[in-house]
Amino acid sequence: MTAHVEQPYVYTQRELVEPDWTRFPGWRDVTPAQWEDAQWQRVNCVKNIKQLRDLMGDLLQERFYADLERDQAERATMSMLVPPQMMNTMVAATADPMPAAGADFTAAFYADPVRLYMLPVFSDRRTDWPSHPYATRDSLHEHDMWAVEGLTHRYPTKVLAEMIPTCAQYCGHCTRMDLVGNSTPQVAKLKLAGKPVDRYAAMLDYLQRTPQVRDVVVSGGDVANMPWKNLEAFLDQLLRVDNIRDIRLATKALMGLPQHWLQPDVVEGIERVAKTAHERGVSLAIHTHVNNSASVTPLVAKASRTMLEVGVRDVRNQGVLMRGVNDSADQLLDLCFALQDGAMITPYYFYMCDMIPFSEHWRVSLAEAQHLQHAIMGYLPGFATPRIVCDVPFVGKRWVHQVESYDRELGMSFWRKNYRTSIEAADTEAISRDYVYYDPIYSLPESGQQWWRSQGDHGADLEIAMARAAASRDAASRAADLLAVH
Repeated sequence: MTAHVEQPYVYTQRELVEPDWTRFPGWRDVTPAQWEDAQWQRVNCVKNIKQLRDLMGDLLQERFYADLERDQAERATMSMLVPPQMMNTMVAATADPMPAAGADFTAAFYADPVRLYMLPVFSDRRTDWPSHPYATRDSLHEHDMWAVEGLTHRYPTKVLAEMIPTCAQYCGHCTRMDLVGNSTPQVAKLKLAGKPVDRYAAMLDYLQRTPQVRDVVVSGGDVANMPWKNLEAFLDQLLRVDNIRDIRLATKALMGLPQHWLQPDVVEGIERVAKTAHERGVSLAIHTHVNNSASVTPLVAKASRTMLEVGVRDVRNQGVLMRGVNDSADQLLDLCFALQDGAMITPYYFYMCDMIPFSEHWRVSLAEAQHLQHAIMGYLPGFATPRIVCDVPFVGKRWVHQVESYDRELGMSFWRKNYRTSIEAADTEAISRDYVYYDPIYSLPESGQQWWRSQGDHGADLEIAMARAAASRDAASRAADLLAVH
């Protein structure tokens, strides 16, 4: 008889639950029919502090609103926009009684993982390093790689089509905070200049003239914010481009506003597009963005399963690693099993949070990401084991263990690539160059933090750090050679 072996993580199949929205004073009279109506969800999004007060009644203490107001004035790179569906997964109280109004509920709300990234407050942020010295508004340089306005040609065979600069919900860690959403006191947003119809035509023209592109991510913003007839018209034309073999629709709203994807006109339209894609040998998938298991509810599962039933090949999840949200193996595995078992959403990627301003409190180090990748192996089927990736500026997505060298003291990792981006056609050294990614400084040992504090001209000292890393890599290579000999 085989003895039971204790494991670091114990799998338990969990039933998905739609939290009771009537626990919030502002929604006490909301009916199921209203809740499942996409238009009601859009109209009743939380967009400002007054609306949050109206929803919460006496649940939250005043200190939270003051904390939120200060963040909106001094730190926020995204304006507030939280659909009821997402608000309802905060302090969900599906197993335990909801904390009492006042101090208990406020403490639970502060600690809630969905709240942490959807409604950030000033006290969440780092005061020592609120932003990394090398943080930038467009940290991945996507706009630099626009082939035409809104179409980023970064990888040899893939492009990103930014169709619209709005979303159904605004996430504090958004990598496209430079373009997406309303301006904030910290960020005057980039505005798309061309008319949508002209931009879409230019995108299609470029794809027809560029046969090496086979894969298009149709994104934004969030395609759920496009009128369906406009999105379907673009997809119909995209499906006529002979070289396109993969189309991925990017929408966090599959989780944040599943009611949109359950509307009859959207379901019928997806079925038409999926049928055409199948006839033409094109893979049509939906990519969504779920960061915590609390967000996976029966309505999310219904939306995902409906998309699969009408012909979408796959629904996949691309989450972002964030401290306090999903930075433990248990949290990641709980999320992956909720997605896979409950909603038939395949866990696909977890990105390290990009180096945008005021994001340091969310970011984890490369070492932590490598540990998490190791910790989740062996529990999920291979096809549903997500890859944890670092999206390195000018390089692209790399598995966290593909790093060339890593100086943990200074928090600098160095990466190589095997292709040139669209802005490097004449750069003969692009493939041999080291590209740098930085750990959050507060995660470094004290000696590394002191090094960063002492810096004036970071650019000059970066050369010193890169030389140090190159020497370290040479030493590691020599050690490997010696081991091979012996």
